[in-house]
Amino acid sequence: MAGALVVGALAVPGESAAARGGGLWGAATIAPGREGIVEVAGVPETAAGATLTLTAPRGARVTGTPLDASGYRGSVAADGRSATYTVTGGAARQDRVFPFVLAVAAHAVPGTLLRDCALRLTDGRGVPRAVGRCAVTVGLAGPTLTSPLSGVPLAARPEISGTAHPGAQVTVRDKDDREACATTAAPDGTWACTPGDGLPAGANRLQAVATLNGVSAMSEQVDISVVPDDGAQ
Repeated sequence: MAGALVVGALAVPGESAAARGGGLWGAATIAPGREGIVEVAGVPETAAGATLTLTAPRGARVTGTPLDASGYRGSVAADGRSATYTVTGGAARQDRVFPFVLAVAAHAVPGTLLRDCALRLTDGRGVPRAVGRCAVTVGLAGPTLTSPLSGVPLAARPEISGTAHPGAQVTVRDKDDREACATTAAPDGTWACTPGDGLPAGANRLQAVATLNGVSAMSEQVDISVVPDDGAQ
């Protein structure tokens, strides 16, 4: 599954043609080993036979052309290095956004801007009409918060643990956005920390935020209940 439904993959709409000086443009942040959508904008009005081509950046490949609209035919090269949309009906309207699904290699380093992502539009005779660039940044997969479990009464200073990208800085925050504890994920991706001052008694909620090389991702939230130490199980 691509795009916003995939944890750690964020589709970013392309800027307007005016914002890019009239050129083609698209962008996305995609976590290692995940898929995301580059939405290409800035395509001028074109006639039947025109072709829009996206060449994948190094460290990524194109896996789909999911535009669901009549008058267009999407195609992905067998090696995943590029994909195209061809106008098969009448003139294509100028404000159309063209989605391309890209998969980023599992070994990609979060925070890296992948190089050589290119866009090209040709008319039905193969004459270039417009060119542009696409910015694909390697994102960060969402961390997990595996302990404590939701619904289990806790002491004020429980061990909090989970998984994240190796080397990521992990910060756990409560429902009031206060920092509970922080640590760095180990080489095997595991992490654990214990609140220094203790969590306040009562209902609360925890969430882990991982950050590495300028990109970040959040875990799902876990509802907890903190009781005095002598009342915890």
